[in-house]
Amino acid sequence: MEQYKKEFIDFMVECKVLKFGSFTLKSGRKSPFFMNAGAYVTGSQLAKLGEFYAHAIHDNFGDNFDVLFGPAYKGIPLSVATVIAYQKLFGKEIRYCSNRKEAKDHGADKGNLLGSEIHDGDRIVIIEDVTTSGKSIEETYPVVKAQGTTPDAITIVGEMVSLNRMERALDSQKSALDAITEKYGFPARAIVTMKDVVEYLYKPGQNGIITDELKKEIDAYYAEWGAR
Repeated sequence: MEQYKKEFIDFMVECKVLKFGSFTLKSGRKSPFFMNAGAYVTGSQLAKLGEFYAHAIHDNFGDNFDVLFGPAYKGIPLSVATVIAYQKLFGKEIRYCSNRKEAKDHGADKGNLLGSEIHDGDRIVIIEDVTTSGKSIEETYPVVKAQGTTPDAITIVGEMVSLNRMERALDSQKSALDAITEKYGFPARAIVTMKDVVEYLYKPGQNGIITDELKKEIDAYYAEWGAR
């Protein structure tokens, strides 16, 4: 496993973003682990998080994009932190953009977008915290595409999330990220997968973060909900 992936897993645990226990997800599934990007709250945490995202985006999608779109609400700080990190690490200015849950009807920045406008010809990377079922992209995709004067005027280069939970989407046996790629035609990637997390944190017979008992619970979860 690449060193940056190990560092990112340690970072998620240290920031209490990745937790283990018993959690009910938005999809209704009962999960033995939970990832909450809202727990990144300090300047140093967000700066470091942005660098992890910037590296992953650069490695997967290169530099040929113009706007980083972070869906409201968690995607807003993610997009801001990452465009700052991207300029620092790779020397390219990327604009950030997010949507508003309710359109603003007054002022110079009225409308349903926050940050940069999106124009015909722009190439977009979508950034999110985690995708469990793939449902969030159903809201984000039409918002981004609607900014163009024609359906093909805006190009979505790809989507980057921090953690691939590796469980099947609501209407597919494939993982949410694979289902997104198949349905929308752009690659959906993650900084790390849950396979990476378990491989790194589980030491058989040792009382570490992932114990033998917790490993059994995770295995049972994937036997029921894991992507095929």
